[in-house]
Amino acid sequence: MKWRSLEESGPSSDVRPLREIFAERKELIAKYVPAETQGIHAQTVAELKARRFAAKILPVGAKAPDFELQDHNAICVNSSALRAKGLTVLCFIRGRWCPFCVGQVESMNVILPQIEQAGATLVAISPQTVKQSFFMHDQHKLRFPLLSDAGNKLARQFGLTYRVPPAQEAVYRRAFVNLPFTNGDDSWELPIPATYILDADATILYASANEDYTERPEPEAILDFVKSRA
Repeated sequence: MKWRSLEESGPSSDVRPLREIFAERKELIAKYVPAETQGIHAQTVAELKARRFAAKILPVGAKAPDFELQDHNAICVNSSALRAKGLTVLCFIRGRWCPFCVGQVESMNVILPQIEQAGATLVAISPQTVKQSFFMHDQHKLRFPLLSDAGNKLARQFGLTYRVPPAQEAVYRRAFVNLPFTNGDDSWELPIPATYILDADATILYASANEDYTERPEPEAILDFVKSRA
């Protein structure tokens, strides 16, 4: 199961604000996805918001945990090596099957040269297997690493992980979103999408998370923050 972007022959060149790209995808979902299914997804988001899930994530000023994760080429990436290069931007995403995750990473891909020019490093982190990360990286012509967080171990340390509720699990199964296959475990756990920016000593300078997986920070806002710290 994968989300196909409109253009797969090269890196996405869609420079619209992410909110506009997401609005377009929401319109398609509203048009083609059954209302009952939309209601189940909305209920899951509402329940997470009721638990104030995003308010309990690892906050600005805290120290981010160290990690060593495999990238899409099965090469180990160490957080200390990333931080040695300057600021580190971490984007926690759900997986290649999620159209909003695809939209986010493609939009971040567009501004990657400017992020790097400002002295920062960008990586995306998901619970999907290395093989699935490879497929996503290749399909969407991404130019930054996709790291596999097996079992959501790192996401859990950031306070991002939740168990997909049974009703939503049933929806995913019907739609062939097979998380046990995609993620390599039977937990049916996902991270809420989040973006962090760390400084060289692992202090969290920026933290943004949202229980609503259809909402993400604008890439330009991330870039502006990185530039302000250059």
